[in-house]
Amino acid sequence: MLLTVFGPISMDLYLPVLPALTHELGATTSAAQFTLTACLIGLAVGQVIAGPLSDRFGRRAPVIVGILAYVVASALCAIAPSIETLIAARLVQGLAGAVGIVIAQAAGRDVYSGGALLRFYGRLTVLGGLAAIVGPVIGGQLARLTDWRGLFLFLAAIGVVLLVATLAVFRETLPADQRTRGGMRQAGRDFRTLLSDRLFLGAVLINGFVYAALFAYLSGATYILQGTYGLSPQDYSIAFGANSAGFMVFGYIAGRTAERWSERGTLTIGVAMTAAGSLGLLATGLFDLTLPVVLVSLFVLASGVAVTSPPTTSLALADYPQLAGTASSVLGLTRFGFGGLAAPLVGLGGAEAVLPLGIVTVVSVALAVLTQATLVRRSDHPVHPAPTPTEPDLLVRN
Repeated sequence: MLLTVFGPISMDLYLPVLPALTHELGATTSAAQFTLTACLIGLAVGQVIAGPLSDRFGRRAPVIVGILAYVVASALCAIAPSIETLIAARLVQGLAGAVGIVIAQAAGRDVYSGGALLRFYGRLTVLGGLAAIVGPVIGGQLARLTDWRGLFLFLAAIGVVLLVATLAVFRETLPADQRTRGGMRQAGRDFRTLLSDRLFLGAVLINGFVYAALFAYLSGATYILQGTYGLSPQDYSIAFGANSAGFMVFGYIAGRTAERWSERGTLTIGVAMTAAGSLGLLATGLFDLTLPVVLVSLFVLASGVAVTSPPTTSLALADYPQLAGTASSVLGLTRFGFGGLAAPLVGLGGAEAVLPLGIVTVVSVALAVLTQATLVRRSDHPVHPAPTPTEPDLLVRN
């Protein structure tokens, strides 16, 4: 579960000092935001590479290599002499961090099923939200003591801690006799199998679109809240932490609700919440509303994304235990890939303008609603039933 922190901690820790980074390196706002985009692209592409490799070679060896590469890339970010070098290092950092994220999801599918699988994905969402809370708060406090370079050294230290934890407690979850064979051709066939499934495709696209709205918020909120509304880096970290707390709480609730009630019903609620938050941001941009409206809108948007995460992950992975790594990689590709595309769009209308953020988030959620109506609701897959008391939640493998 700790492996899931690579995504949020890599993106969130340095957000409070992003304006200072922009100034020190003499970069434009869009170029500085592209350091976030580069990491997102790496997180997306890296999962597509790591997922099939983990299906073929197991989970443990790839994740150890990935963490080592993450430590080195974080150190390179800390010594980057220019914005171009930092962007390249952030891309490598994302590629390496992706390994931990995809294997965290795949390893869960290796050992859990039914209600336990939904609970596990709910806990992953909670831990991701917790990391998102801790990241900007720590970043804001570290900004009192060091500059942005020191924050990247702190990320390298986190990588070292996770490497030690992985070596100590993480055991292989995919036995050799259950691994895939056939190399790249087989991987291509596996991807085609997944993408031809309407329910799988719908689940991953919805996940990608709502996370595009979330990453647009991550990219733009630091400039809007600090520039337009005058929050300090420390105040911003507190506001961001409150939103991440909502992400954590609602992610936990969504895991339990999807398990006991309905995956698709929970998904609908999450999309509706995300839509309400994005419409609040759009209204703020159009009518110049006050700070409380912005904060509430961001809270509802982030919480709505958290509600969609457990059901979309379960819908995407539940039917493919033999392809858990590959399926998880497609999920990660859309999540971080769409986020990487959306993040720089927020800065095109000006670093501190709310309207571009509102437009990007509304369009993203509208695409999620369209996908749900055309793919998920019309899918002929049976609804995954809630587990009965006699259903084994844990699959014990010798």
